Amino acid sequence: MGYSCPVCDDPQADARHLANHLAFTALVRGGDHEAWLDEHVPDWESMGEEDLAPEVTEHADETEYPQVFEDTAESHDHQHKGQAESDIPDDVPVADLPDQGDLSAEAADAVERARELTRQRHEDDEGKESQ
Repeated sequence: MGYSCPVCDDPQADARHLANHLAFTALVRGGDHEAWLDEHVPDWESMGEEDLAPEVTEHADETEYPQVFEDTAESHDHQHKGQAESDIPDDVPVADLPDQGDLSAEAADAVERARELTRQRHEDDEGKESQ
């Protein structure tokens, strides 16, 4: 069970994913996601995912979230680092983000910060697994 985005209805796996989806989309694109957050969680820009998640789930509908596990995927080789979009199976939703050339400087910075945080999180996760 997950949550449906209250703005675009995209299914999100859990509260944390919903919070990240709303905040990231608001930072990159602005528009409806930013307006929704400004209206429902006025101080959202100063919150981390742990604080934002319970705030946004109060306004989101629970929904079925299709999950694929490694042991049930026929050809999943778990190779994510440097993986090209064409290598991703057709049934996996890919974020609908514009090319970086189409982004404002502020949005491009947000994307770059997100990539760096993701890289750091993966390194932290790899470090925890080896312990």
